[in-house]
Amino acid sequence: MKPHLTLLLIPFTLLLLAVTAAAITPDQVMTAATVLGLDFLDEEEVELMLPDLEENLAALDSISHTTISNAVSPALVFSPVLRPEQLPADTSISAPAAPPNLPQGRAMLTGFEWMTVEELAGMIYNRQVTSRTLTEYFLQRLKEHDPTLHCVITLTEERALEKADAMDAELAAGTYRGYLHGIPYGAKDLLAARGYPTTWGAEPYRDQTIDLDASVVEQLDAAGAVLCAKLSMGALAWGDVWYGEMTRNPWKVDSGSSGSSAGSASAVAAGLLPFAIGTETLGSIVSPSTVCGTTGLRPTFGRVSRYGAMALSWSMDKIGPITRSARDAGLVLAAIAHYDPRDAHAVRAGFQYRLPLDIPAPRRIGYLKGSFAGDYDFAANDSMALEKLREIGYELVEIDLPNAPEIGFILSVEAAAAFESLTRSGDDDLLARQMRNAWPNVFRAAHFVPAVAYVQANRLRRELMEQMDRVFAENDIDVYVNPSWNSSSLFITNMTGQPSITVPNGMHEGTPTSITFTGGLFKEQALIEVATAFQDATQWDEQHPPAF
Repeated sequence: MKPHLTLLLIPFTLLLLAVTAAAITPDQVMTAATVLGLDFLDEEEVELMLPDLEENLAALDSISHTTISNAVSPALVFSPVLRPEQLPADTSISAPAAPPNLPQGRAMLTGFEWMTVEELAGMIYNRQVTSRTLTEYFLQRLKEHDPTLHCVITLTEERALEKADAMDAELAAGTYRGYLHGIPYGAKDLLAARGYPTTWGAEPYRDQTIDLDASVVEQLDAAGAVLCAKLSMGALAWGDVWYGEMTRNPWKVDSGSSGSSAGSASAVAAGLLPFAIGTETLGSIVSPSTVCGTTGLRPTFGRVSRYGAMALSWSMDKIGPITRSARDAGLVLAAIAHYDPRDAHAVRAGFQYRLPLDIPAPRRIGYLKGSFAGDYDFAANDSMALEKLREIGYELVEIDLPNAPEIGFILSVEAAAAFESLTRSGDDDLLARQMRNAWPNVFRAAHFVPAVAYVQANRLRRELMEQMDRVFAENDIDVYVNPSWNSSSLFITNMTGQPSITVPNGMHEGTPTSITFTGGLFKEQALIEVATAFQDATQWDEQHPPAF
């Protein structure tokens, strides 16, 4: 196991301020110990360590000069599952087979741009529109508005039109694949698509091609969806600044869309695509969905395969849909939740999606009373959302989350390992953002985290997982509601693997705000039902940026 830990953490090459050709001195060890916060060494102990440190340094130097693809996962595998009974009993995949007929004239009154996947699916299934027509329509909107929003990195027009024609031909022959048959979409540009660049939003990789389709792209292709664009992302999955520009918020185009699923949220919010695929490691679906006014579903860790996706943090990365409604999010998740052993961290969980037809019967959901009581920008909107939930018939049960340990460097360390070659080559200087709170500096600093500390942090992480499991069990809840930003829930659940769905709940200073529902492991159906009830009782998901 030791080689894999040192693969993640290669700090001593820097810490010991030595090269393999020179002997390490006691003074260098004591200097390194100060940086590492080690206060248990005396002179005799240092002398005793020197031969072992030199052996370690030689091994670390060898590893640092070994080329390791970003696609190679560590042997240490993270799972959010603490015990077998947390896994769903049914691991099959299912979704509603065919949509109902859409009333004539709906598209003429509103235009395709604001229609949901569910509505567009009804039009395709009932031969009211062709996939070719929809695809050409959304390709044109992408071309028209991308100069303003900077949300597209690569149009996949040839692939899209070919797929649309194939879906129309299948339907004419009597074959219907389901709700996503012929529906256009976009994918965050950390997902590989055969025949097109996969840039990861970063200058050093802008000409990179990966000759395969990511698992999510494969599964959407099998569901009949039409890939129209690879969408912008903050460089290496941080923020909304990429090598081309800053992705803009359709509600306020002089502001960023947030990120890192920047283009995915911006394009859906502006009506340039019916849905898109985003990813989240620590807020990259929740944050852009909040400020752009989209619905963002972050699935349970391991439920959606990351094969063919850029790795940032093997134990935290998650892939999920960004849509116009919670109902649509469920339809997309049902298409991409197939188990795929090519992702070493994948969990065989299945997903049997049922469209919520009515507001569900009243049930208990938790809420973070202390967080909602705070003085923050969205407090008034969040308070009204809580009242709306009570009006619908939900019993809000006060809950408290456990205290989060200081383990955020888990992400930094794994990211530094994923991009160690970039750091050592000096090409991190090519990234657009160069400041303390940006990847180049974070990667370098992470090399100074001891391997022992990384292991200890993950032990504390397991305790946190157990504490979160008790929160759901002891309060008899599947779902709790929390401020999207003003609580520790975002950090904790990205560490523990629970799913969440973020939906718009108002406006603040010209841009949308959101509220988030968080679920127990594999409780996405319950999340979608609560979020749908909220959206059916409000109209925030039906608000659209006037300029688009």
